[in-house]
Amino acid sequence: MSTLTATPTTVAEPKNPGPRRLAPVLALARFEARELLLQVPVVLFGLLWLTFTVVKLVRDEGMDDFPILHMVDRDTQALPQFFSIAILVAVNSAVLRARRNKTDEQFSMLPMEPWARALAHTLSVVPYALFTALVVGVDFGTAAIRPGAVGSGSVAELAVGPLTVMFAGLIGILLAGLWPLTFVPILIVAVVYVAVVESVSLDGSWTSWFSPVVVENTNGIPVPSNLLDRHSGWHALYLLALCVLLACVAMLVKGGRSVALKAAAVLALAVTVVAGLGQRPGDQTALAEARRTASEHPEKVQSCAEYDGSTYCSFPEWNSQRAQWAKVVDRVRAGAGVATPLTVRQRIDVTDGIGGDYTLTPRPGAAQATVGTRWGGNRVPEFAVGVASVLVAGSEKAAENLCGARGVTVLWLALGNDPTPEDTFRGLRLDDSTVGSAIVRSTTDSVSMTAQQTDVVNSLLARPRTEVTAAVKAHWTELTSPRTTTADAARLLGVEAPKGAETCGE
Repeated sequence: MSTLTATPTTVAEPKNPGPRRLAPVLALARFEARELLLQVPVVLFGLLWLTFTVVKLVRDEGMDDFPILHMVDRDTQALPQFFSIAILVAVNSAVLRARRNKTDEQFSMLPMEPWARALAHTLSVVPYALFTALVVGVDFGTAAIRPGAVGSGSVAELAVGPLTVMFAGLIGILLAGLWPLTFVPILIVAVVYVAVVESVSLDGSWTSWFSPVVVENTNGIPVPSNLLDRHSGWHALYLLALCVLLACVAMLVKGGRSVALKAAAVLALAVTVVAGLGQRPGDQTALAEARRTASEHPEKVQSCAEYDGSTYCSFPEWNSQRAQWAKVVDRVRAGAGVATPLTVRQRIDVTDGIGGDYTLTPRPGAAQATVGTRWGGNRVPEFAVGVASVLVAGSEKAAENLCGARGVTVLWLALGNDPTPEDTFRGLRLDDSTVGSAIVRSTTDSVSMTAQQTDVVNSLLARPRTEVTAAVKAHWTELTSPRTTTADAARLLGVEAPKGAETCGE
């Protein structure tokens, strides 16, 4: 009897197994990305975000024509947070699909390891981060191409939105690996996620920079970008490294043990720590001094240009708006009885920090007018009121009390050559009315109007502009005298005198 001995055959490993192992991962990633697109939260929040963005882009508001780009880039960070919540919920649900459908055992027989499936889910989030980058880019780009755009944006600030979406998706994947309980309402997890992120971001200290989105200094009156003290570059690097770290941890939790994966996790952790610490505040003494200089002595950090005899001084990022200011000054001076050259200076007040609204103190200097850092919409007639007040009273400080004829003259100068004077008059008044007493907005202190002054201004707006302008120039001395009453102004300008006793400052 002969014995047959089987010789074992050794199957050679493929010389380049990488592409063969990567192909199913990419295929699963494409499938999961398409599945995410069918999830109700993703579709709902995505459509809401797109709708809001489109409405914002097509709306016709005056200040939208003069965007501050170093504010626009930060404004792109808020809305993606809502979309990121939808991604968190949908990705978490996708990872737990097999457990929810009780098909875990079937996956154990597949050649794709659990860590590779975690990688596929990670890659499935990338298209949505790229989609976020596209929407953010269109939003910012539309503002940047406007002729009145001011300043410049930051790529690091614009990257926060897409990185936030990626971060939320990775949180969903990691939670599914650490807490694979299908009965736990993922919406509760999403609420906790939002609560933690918001509590950290609103902390007010430098540790708020550990949150994906830092909301400090995002609102309020615009200021020069060098006064913001935002560590956007470090923050974007921190978010990117944190996303890589979360992806590595998600694969390690699922059994990934390769040296390359562990090395990537260690490197990502190191970069996250370094970038996180890089967000610490710099020299606050120098920053405080720069803000104090910009507030109290802006002439030290501004340049000036002359247009038609008047001088216009601005912070560097607003130099392009000087011509817009000059148009308003020329329009107001055209109706006045004097051609006094003015010095228009841009002013801010950030001595107590930035991020809020404030009222600028009137300056005592003669023929000096203030302009702010916002422009367009109601800011234009408000500046016109400020310029007219200086022409009538001599200075902003002297214009704090514009009783009688002077108040009427100021409003006529501001409105007389306006293309839509009645609508502008209504927009200038705090109560949005054109009758009775009211407070009128200006670039510094507001102007108080009596009911009698309002009546006279309305009567003047109903008359031909050329006739009223000629009367204003002919009686300029009387109209700018503090002793001339509102009734006297009506008589000088050829309209009916108002009824009732007038009390200045009512």
